[in-house]
Amino acid sequence: MPIPPLYGHEGIRNRLVGAIASGRLPQALLFEGPRGVGKQRLALWLAQTLLCENPENGEPCGRCQACKLVGKLSHPDLHWFVPVEPAKKAADADKQVDLVAEALAEQLAARRAGGPLYEPPSGLASHGIASVRLMLRRLALTPALGRRKVFVIGEAERLVPQTGAEAAANALLKALEEPPADTVFVLTSSEPDALLPTILSRVVRVRVARNADSIVAAFAQRELGLKSQRDIAERVTAADGSIGKLLATEEGAGTGQAAQAFQSAVAGGPVQRYGFALRQAPFQARGGFTAMLDGLLEQLREQARAGGETAKVVEAIACTLAARGLAQGNVNPQLVAAVLADQLAEAR
Repeated sequence: MPIPPLYGHEGIRNRLVGAIASGRLPQALLFEGPRGVGKQRLALWLAQTLLCENPENGEPCGRCQACKLVGKLSHPDLHWFVPVEPAKKAADADKQVDLVAEALAEQLAARRAGGPLYEPPSGLASHGIASVRLMLRRLALTPALGRRKVFVIGEAERLVPQTGAEAAANALLKALEEPPADTVFVLTSSEPDALLPTILSRVVRVRVARNADSIVAAFAQRELGLKSQRDIAERVTAADGSIGKLLATEEGAGTGQAAQAFQSAVAGGPVQRYGFALRQAPFQARGGFTAMLDGLLEQLREQARAGGETAKVVEAIACTLAARGLAQGNVNPQLVAAVLADQLAEAR
């Protein structure tokens, strides 16, 4: 599924187009601004602009092979790094890099499949030293299709310094200070003050502001298919100029549906319970699976407030809280879901 069009930020886009046309685009940029305003999407637009084969008035044409590949997050010269937490651990440095590459590939596959909706990284996800080493490996590659490589480093405040790995960290700083002639770095952050001062000193900072409500409303209508003007108005007001917040509200609705599907599976007997458990992704328990458990907790608490069978509901809440604790330890979600389903079935 192609990523959705970029909405808003015309002023920044015009300035970037002008900088490209005049040959003055900095090679290391930091897009900073409130969470969810579209900083990474803007960075992908810039990558598409730089990699486009036939730009029109400085904008990507959207029709060439390069534009289509960027839209599918498949362009070999676009390197999008997001914080990850590899499902496995390894002592060997090369193996650590391989595991990070696998985790990144999984994240991008999920973002290709999910369209505009994708889950935020877990609290423990980061750009660790293995991610830095992977960046340096890819930095040494020559462009595969075009004349440039573009590195997008999302949530750059999660770049983690690590004792004993100063050489790799210094190499990244050197690359930001003097990037190869064929490379552009775009970092994004909603917490720029949390970045290392040595990184801030090597990038040109670009403030990305909130969008106008009219732009958020257009996204809601065109990309989410919302029809009710009242619903759109309420959602846009809650979004406060952030399409990311609008999508988080949409995701919350999906979380509630997942929690309801789990309760239905529990009531449906062993086959449905275990079938639901096996459908869970066997990795990243802190992501969508934890969100489903949070939705389940809210539904159970609502049942308690409505005066349901208190003892049974309290037992179900306790079991769900225990499952959520296991999920934070990154235990296999399939196993946790199967055990919790059995516990809830017994409590019914």
